Amino acid sequence: MPPRFRRQPFPPRGPIRMQEDHAVAKGSAERVLHVLATLARLGRGATIAELMDLTGLAQSTLYRQLSLLRRWGFVIGRDNEFSPGPMCVPLAWGFDQSSFLTLESHERMEALSNLSGESIGLLMAVKHQIVCLDMVESRHPLRCSFVKGRMLPLCKGASAKALLAFMHVERRRAVLDQLQRDQLLDDAARADLEHQLERIRIQGYAVTNGEVDAGVWGASAPLFQHDGHAAVAVITLMAPSLRAQGQEERFIEMIVRGAAHISSRLQSL
Repeated sequence: MPPRFRRQPFPPRGPIRMQEDHAVAKGSAERVLHVLATLARLGRGATIAELMDLTGLAQSTLYRQLSLLRRWGFVIGRDNEFSPGPMCVPLAWGFDQSSFLTLESHERMEALSNLSGESIGLLMAVKHQIVCLDMVESRHPLRCSFVKGRMLPLCKGASAKALLAFMHVERRRAVLDQLQRDQLLDDAARADLEHQLERIRIQGYAVTNGEVDAGVWGASAPLFQHDGHAAVAVITLMAPSLRAQGQEERFIEMIVRGAAHISSRLQSL
């Protein structure tokens, strides 16, 4: 939801060093995927120095991985700056066409957006980050614009908190441990977040105001493919805070009912 309700190009806010990835990127296949995932998270060109810092790879090793990715079309660039390449486009298109989550959610998301007049997003957790899979934008000129593909740490905002609250206990603990290693949480913030997650699990949805971007209100509810299992994703209603005032209960009811409808469809597959 970058500044502040205007359409934005893809780039997220800035690089996030993932210490866990440094530890696992040991084999040649893992190293090349680690480089590609780092570029995907950035969503823009990056210098060799920046990629060395973010991946923890030596310069010679990094150049080998980039050369392989460039030969296959997954990376473009030369000399000192590289960015995602053209082969990433059909890969993303293939995901859009085959993702059961997107296929089963989009129609109801459009209905929710038409009914509420606000933006509706489909988001899921990838390791210790949150990624936007689909977005139906509000018809209002002033609107939240959280673009598809944007990734953020899994600790702030209604979407992140709903995903954490309805995650398996072991995975949630691992995510929170990693966020602390990345210095995105300290002990006090973690304790407060865990208290919030308990409340979210009881009420069945998450609501935040201004946590990710100032002036943005959000309500998020989980999607379940199987009863009694962890959420596979969440749908989130995003609105300017001023426009959400006085409509909070209505918006929450909409998103909870919408999530229940999509969950029912997923469980019937």
